[in-house]
Amino acid sequence: MASLNKVLLIGNLTKDPELRYTPNGTAVANLRIAVNRKFKDRTGELKEDTCFVTVTAWDKQAEICNQYLQKGRPIFVEGILQSRSWDTPDGQKRSTIDVRAERIQFLGGAGPGKGSEMGGGKADGLAGEGESANDAGSAVSDPVRPEDIAWEE
Repeated sequence: MASLNKVLLIGNLTKDPELRYTPNGTAVANLRIAVNRKFKDRTGELKEDTCFVTVTAWDKQAEICNQYLQKGRPIFVEGILQSRSWDTPDGQKRSTIDVRAERIQFLGGAGPGKGSEMGGGKADGLAGEGESANDAGSAVSDPVRPEDIAWEE
C-alpha cells in the first residue's frame, strides 16, 4: 500500500523562533505559524479560518531561522507530519502532531528586527536550487553569511 507524508504551508509567524540545543549540541528551533483559509459557507458568505501549526527546524536551518525570522514574518514551509507523545509531571499522557521542516523559504521583506540590516525581500536561506534542506542543513560547521542568502524584491 502506498503512503505519502508531505506538507506545504504558507503562514505568518505568531512569535519569534525559539532556539535551543539538544544535549549533543544539535540546534532545534520551534516556529509557531498561523495559516489562514478563506471559504464560503452554505449561505455564500465569505468566512476565514485560522489554523495554528508548530514547525520544527533542525541544525543549520534552525540557526538561520532564529537569526533572520521574527514574529509576523511570512514563510513557506515544506515538510512532513511528525507525531510526539510525552508524560506530564502529574502523569497524564499528552500528544501532538507538528511539522518537521525539510525546507523553509522566507517570504516578504525582512522588516524591522533581526534581518533588517540586510535590506528586505525574499530569502531562501535554507536550500538552494537543486539542493535539499538536508544538504543545506547538514554542514552545521559552515557559518551562514548574509551574502550567502539570496535577497530579492
